[in-house]
Formats: sequence, structure tokens, C-alpha cells
Amino acid sequence: MAACAAFLVADGWHVVLPSRRHAPISTVPNDGPATGRAVWVAADWADPAGVALRARHALGGPADLVVAWVHREHRAGLLHAVEPLLVDGAPVVEVLGSGAVDPLGGFPDPVLSNHPTQQVVLGFVPAGGTSRRLNHEEISEGVLAAVDRALAGRAPAVHQFGEARPWPLPN
Repeated sequence: MAACAAFLVADGWHVVLPSRRHAPISTVPNDGPATGRAVWVAADWADPAGVALRARHALGGPADLVVAWVHREHRAGLLHAVEPLLVDGAPVVEVLGSGAVDPLGGFPDPVLSNHPTQQVVLGFVPAGGTSRRLNHEEISEGVLAAVDRALAGRAPAVHQFGEARPWPLPN
């Protein structure tokens, strides 16, 4: 998600990065000088209220967008905890691993029903007779496409990048 955060900062956004580990974001302005900034806050996904509290202090005001890539077991708790930080109708981008997809092709419902949600489902791509997980560049491309859709006010949708399940080469 570093590339997504760097893009938003370079585009002038104030980005709060709840994460288990601090990873500084370097940015190159998209057009002209960057006016955005990135602030890291410590995140323990098992403590969504604590994450939301630290994010609120770092934001300094309401948020216009949330992009969340959180493990399935913490997804709903974290998104509900940060919902009060969002302006009314702020778009949400949920990033989901392929394990979040029902084997019959069903996708999970968005957590925050009062916010237009773009969901990004990360899958697998062919690699030499087998498959591999998406790399950082491919993930960033998918997430940024969903962020663009969210900021443009496009209808909520699910965007799947790659195949839902890994596959071996048949014998």
C-alpha cells in the first residue's frame, strides 16, 4: 500500500497510515510541489478503538476517504471504529485477499453501508506453469484504480485482480 499512500501524498492528501510497522513514504509530486503529508500511527488490529483514536489525533479533522487492507477477522471491527472519523458519504476502498471470496464466487458485503465502497479483491496470476500472488506493483495498480473510481464518485463495485485461487499446471 506504500505506492498508493505515496501517490495520495504527492497529490496533496494528508494521509494517516495505521500500520504494525513504520515504513516512511517517499513521494514525488504528481504535478508541482507536494502539499500532502503522511503520518504513521501504530496499529494493533485487535484494538480497533485504539487504532481509531490514534488516527483521529493524527488526522486533526474529518477524513474524506478511507483505504483499508485489513485481515478478514479484523475488517468489520476496524472499519466500524473509524467510521465516525469520516465525513458523510466519504468513499471507502476495501482491499481484500482472495480468501475473502466465497468459493462459489460471492464477494463479502461492504462493511460501511452508508459510504460508497469500492472493493478490490487480490488474486493470483499465471507464473511459469503455476500461479503466484500479485506483486506490490500489481497490488498498487489495482488499489489506485479503485481509489480513482471512488474519488470520481463512480458507483460502488467489486474489482478482482487476478484469479481467485492459485492453480498448478495440469499433468
